[in-house]
Amino acid sequence: MGKLTVETTNHRYDVLIGPTTYALFSTVYKDLLTSADRIAIIADEKVAAIHLPLLEESLAIVKDKLVVKTIPAGEACKSIATYADCQSFLLQQGFTRQSLIIAYGGGACGDLAGYVAATFMRGIRYIHCPTTILAHDSAVGGKTAINMPEGKNMVGAFHQPSAVLFQTGLFSSLPSQEVRSGLAELLKHAFISNEEWTMQLLANKSFTNPSEKWLTEELLKGIQVKAKIVAEDEFEQSTRKFLNFGHTFGHAVEAACGFGKLSHGESVMIGMIYSLQLSEMMGLTAKTLTEQLIQFANEHEYPLHSIHDFSFDEFMNYMQKDKKMSHGKLNFVLLKGIGQPFVTEVTREQCLRAFQELTTRTEGMS
Repeated sequence: MGKLTVETTNHRYDVLIGPTTYALFSTVYKDLLTSADRIAIIADEKVAAIHLPLLEESLAIVKDKLVVKTIPAGEACKSIATYADCQSFLLQQGFTRQSLIIAYGGGACGDLAGYVAATFMRGIRYIHCPTTILAHDSAVGGKTAINMPEGKNMVGAFHQPSAVLFQTGLFSSLPSQEVRSGLAELLKHAFISNEEWTMQLLANKSFTNPSEKWLTEELLKGIQVKAKIVAEDEFEQSTRKFLNFGHTFGHAVEAACGFGKLSHGESVMIGMIYSLQLSEMMGLTAKTLTEQLIQFANEHEYPLHSIHDFSFDEFMNYMQKDKKMSHGKLNFVLLKGIGQPFVTEVTREQCLRAFQELTTRTEGMS
């Protein structure tokens, strides 16, 4: 079983990855569970249909306190309506400040459940039990949020979990789109931290068909990158912004295509290519690196063609609403080289040119 500890100024918790992590509910986390007066599993409906009995069995020691609230699968759950419905559910079930939430699903479920926990009676404890590879990024660090029609993650709070438990056997039920999605965030962690690791991932022909052992080892590397950054900058005032590599344009792609149609990670892959295109235009990275990532993404069936379905102005409309806007100026995480991220202001003209270059380079790709 893999384990690492996330430490912030006022909080410390463990992230565990392995085939039997849920067994820890009756040992390591027994006191946490028994100290709660009520416990709610907020579960993605698709995950609940397949895996809920496994989690409920692991929580047998507190079954009398346990209730389940299912929510829509994927990004559809991150709405004001679902958020309000969860809050009403907790109130109707008699939850208090001594209660506990368990998020059971992917990153979207964790974002929603975490925000519910952050705001119910001004904040209660929660445990994240992620069921997707993608959640190795979102489950760590305490960012919680819901979406608005105007953009992704526009309403949220920083609220650290009490624990994060990955039961790796659940990954075997993931569809190929979800595998691609999660591994894109893994590659992001490599790009902002380590050139050798990045090149190893780009050379991996079975990247989107990973073994459970490989996944456990690699996800721990990714979580370690994020944990180190979160420890330095919990509230995203400096280095934590580097974790947004690929996200400014990626979020615009995700929003333009309609939340849930392209996965978050697929959108981030496109966003990373776009950021490399900008870095290349500024003379910071080589043209060959951009081409290598485009070819890699195409070989592993990331939907690069999606950007051809929309105009630059449509993407720009979403980018201008991005949370990383500052004083009306658009900021991007770019690279001076692999492992050398930085934040810089980018003009509309530079964004347009990068978009035009990228559409030309991906013409005809699937």
